[in-house]
Amino acid sequence: MIYLDNAATSFPKPAECVRAMEDCIVHYCGNPGRSGHAMSMKTGAKVYEARKTAAGFLGAADPSRIIFTLNATDSLNLAIKGSLKPGDHVITTSMEHNSVLRPLKAMEKQGVGTTVIYGDRQGRVDPQTIESAIRPETAMIICTHASNVTGTILPVEEIGKIAKKHQLRYLIDASQSAGALEVNVNQLDADLVAMPGHKGLLGPLGTGLLYVASGCYLNTIKEGGTGTVSRDLRQPEELPERYESGTLNAPAIIGLGASIGKVSRLGWQRIRNHEMALIGRLEEKLRNMEEVIVYGPEFLEEKMGITAFNIVNMDCEEVGEELNRYGIAVRAGFHCAGLAHKTIGTADTGCVRISVGPGNTMREMDAAAEAIRRICRSRT
Repeated sequence: MIYLDNAATSFPKPAECVRAMEDCIVHYCGNPGRSGHAMSMKTGAKVYEARKTAAGFLGAADPSRIIFTLNATDSLNLAIKGSLKPGDHVITTSMEHNSVLRPLKAMEKQGVGTTVIYGDRQGRVDPQTIESAIRPETAMIICTHASNVTGTILPVEEIGKIAKKHQLRYLIDASQSAGALEVNVNQLDADLVAMPGHKGLLGPLGTGLLYVASGCYLNTIKEGGTGTVSRDLRQPEELPERYESGTLNAPAIIGLGASIGKVSRLGWQRIRNHEMALIGRLEEKLRNMEEVIVYGPEFLEEKMGITAFNIVNMDCEEVGEELNRYGIAVRAGFHCAGLAHKTIGTADTGCVRISVGPGNTMREMDAAAEAIRRICRSRT
């Protein structure tokens, strides 16, 4: 199988990740922070090591500001629901994943207002349009770093300056950027940065991160055991325990730490250069096929390692099924981002998404392009 669905989850996972998880599960997997015996203490130390690795990777000076979560959806729900109150107004974009848009829709019932700024047909968003939408009651700006549909990179640094100028809380969804694009919290002017562990960071499924800047206070969306101040019925104020109730998925977090170490050694620029070379090769071939429509930016510097396309007069899910018969794994449909599809003109059809990772090769791009060419020919 040629795996080209890395925007959903990366594959394969690094050997370092697998070894770290196996070592934990087989040799010392106690409950971190819950007991004083050696196994528990070693697990806790390894979790802290992963937290420290993640903080260093993101440029965060204080590892306690890194909150481990279940996934990016979990991180975004904590960031959004922990920040907003009735009467607040939020500005976001049409390129967001439903992990942003659905929590905001749910909060409308609590009196939170939302303005969605639409991008152009390539998914690009104008920061000045965001600034012009600010109201007296605006409390927060939320923006994806890169679209999960087209790969379009949004101007998050410019938007951060706008948020800072108007003293607004700023949340970045780095689900499609972390690992293959620089995500340095010191450069982004962001109060909150959410990401999964299992995509560009190459970690296991069921892992995520939320960076919470110093001075950024969130209400909790769950409370429970933290292994600290257990006689107090109130949730602790200290980070990360305040937002990490319940037993952590220690083996996966430890594996994530090993994966982030791998990404750090490779370097995000090296990974990006590799992925852009792959996408450049693929799109050059696809754009020369009359039956194929490619969506999103044409220039590689404007996007991540994602190609979105359709074959004229062919259902996108049928194309996905045909590619699967060729042994090529892609994702077809609406990618949990209905407004993004409305933005690029595929609201009624969806599209096929090819997304690459560090392990993909030029030969695989050629094989995918040839399979798509054959599918096109079979329709004539």
